[in-house]
Amino acid sequence: MPESASTPISVLIVDDQQLIRMGFRMILDAEDDVDVVGEASDGSEGIERAMALKPDVILMDVRMPRIDGITATRQIVSAQPSARIIVLTTFDLDEYAFGALHAGASGFLLKDVRAPELTSAIRAVHNGDAMLSPRVTRKMLDLFSHRVPSGTSETPTQSLPLAELTPRELDVFREIADGKTNAEIATVLFLSESTVKTHVGRILGKLQARDRIHLVILAYEWDVVPGDS
Repeated sequence: MPESASTPISVLIVDDQQLIRMGFRMILDAEDDVDVVGEASDGSEGIERAMALKPDVILMDVRMPRIDGITATRQIVSAQPSARIIVLTTFDLDEYAFGALHAGASGFLLKDVRAPELTSAIRAVHNGDAMLSPRVTRKMLDLFSHRVPSGTSETPTQSLPLAELTPRELDVFREIADGKTNAEIATVLFLSESTVKTHVGRILGKLQARDRIHLVILAYEWDVVPGDS
């Protein structure tokens, strides 16, 4: 969460294309509440700069020489669990980007993202939200289902933290796993959006999840079947 309303969001840009870095910096430098504190040209340098600068948000390319964005994301999140990383990709359904999400990123954006969407995404992840559309969430889950065998969790289902969820929280968890937004969950479960938001916060706390993306990943790994769409 932001330390204060007047504290700019510090951002590190990691991309091997100089023009991409320059373009993003130009957009972000125009925002009063965003401060680009550094740049890196590959994953290795990105890890070093992230450790030294501890930025609030990192824009991370996934396809880079030396160390790719997946490895860099995993190492940064492992060392700094509070790190918020948005992965950058050229393709809408990039398996590299999905790999970075599994490694701990908070969402991904296409490199041709419009300026308002870029700044909105940075503010969103800085505030603890995940930047990922329901459509991409479902595609991500489909991808994982083909790559991770069912039942790989080392913890028996009955002893998972799921046991701590109330029946209604479990309902909300299933809908999150299906990629639904708070508004959609509210409609399906006949709840107010504020109530859904409260449930989501409690679920994140009980399952010790970083964000909604982490919840989707846990839902698959624990064989939690999403609710009917």
